[in-house]
Amino acid sequence: MQIDAKKCVGCGQCRPFCTMGVINFTRSGKGTKVHCTIDEDECVDCGICYRAKVCPVEALNQPFHGWPRSIRGTFSNPLAEHKETRVPGRGTEEMKTNDITNRYKRGYAGMAAEMGRPGTGARMRDAEKVFKALAKLGVEFETNNPLTGLLKNKETGEMNPEVLSEKVLSAIIEMIIPLNKIIPVLETMEKVAEEINTVFSIDLVARVNEDLSDPMVPIMRDNHKWFSMNGKTNLGLGHLNVKGAVVQ
Repeated sequence: MQIDAKKCVGCGQCRPFCTMGVINFTRSGKGTKVHCTIDEDECVDCGICYRAKVCPVEALNQPFHGWPRSIRGTFSNPLAEHKETRVPGRGTEEMKTNDITNRYKRGYAGMAAEMGRPGTGARMRDAEKVFKALAKLGVEFETNNPLTGLLKNKETGEMNPEVLSEKVLSAIIEMIIPLNKIIPVLETMEKVAEEINTVFSIDLVARVNEDLSDPMVPIMRDNHKWFSMNGKTNLGLGHLNVKGAVVQ
């Protein structure tokens, strides 16, 4: 995102809409004129300040960026679509729609590390640190995830070196693991969290047992891991499979 200094009147109407807090006031000349500037290295190209249409003089503009800067917008703008996966936003729909897709079967868990939320953003070099740590455990990274698409080597977790300095609003590392690997993966992510310069939260999803109990609850409790129970199911994308029957 850029601000036309010749047009800007320094009203500051755009500042509250900056997700990274990188719009600042500066003075030009002898301090007679105040205008806003954007730290473009810290900007994630989410476009929220621009789409809010709050600038009274239309000084904001969103330039077209080529590779690798272009990934900032596709990860940070929920309206943008990744050309490689045809998926908008940060991850896939799999974790929210497992009752439709059946991506995670019984005995397995879907796991994700949501990096950069809330309000901190994430550099790809930090995502690579998490990828590398997880790769050592032999986890299966979600193929349709756009972040996985930036990997140079899935076996080692190395990312394309061209993207490492890019910053995004948030990104999600998604994987599938056997239930007996939940604790090793959690402990690995707890350790790598000390090495990165952002925050991330952990998502876990699994099919309930036949008696509707959650198979992950005893695993987390027995290993003294804190967790919060949440439910989110999207039934609008297809046919729901219930015990072998199809409900339309």
